[in-house]
Amino acid sequence: MKLVNLKFLARLLAELGVLLALYLLGGQLAGWLGWPIPGGVIGLALLLALFASGWLKPAALQRGAAVLMAEMLLFFIPALMSLLDYGTLLRSDGWRILLVIAVSTLLVMLVTAFTVEWVCRRSLRHEP
Repeated sequence: MKLVNLKFLARLLAELGVLLALYLLGGQLAGWLGWPIPGGVIGLALLLALFASGWLKPAALQRGAAVLMAEMLLFFIPALMSLLDYGTLLRSDGWRILLVIAVSTLLVMLVTAFTVEWVCRRSLRHEP
């Protein structure tokens, strides 16, 4: 193997290691503190704090994040396969479930859009 490939692989494994460590630390914090928040969410908050404080640059984890994003479907296959166990539920109430998903997605998008618009207008009013 070429030296360039070894460097790339080592960097990729290091980035994935950092992301995994933050995930595991988030899980430990959730367990220790007794919070009802998933460890992955706490790990993402820790990652955001590292980015915001400047201790870690987003470019430092770019390759590892790209690999995880490229393989995201792999993480959702077990959840999709479990739907096969609930075929009768989906046949009888599937339209209701899809309606709730569609309405909630639309509401999240609208609230996000209005919040961003409100923050932008407020920040423009308070500029010196």
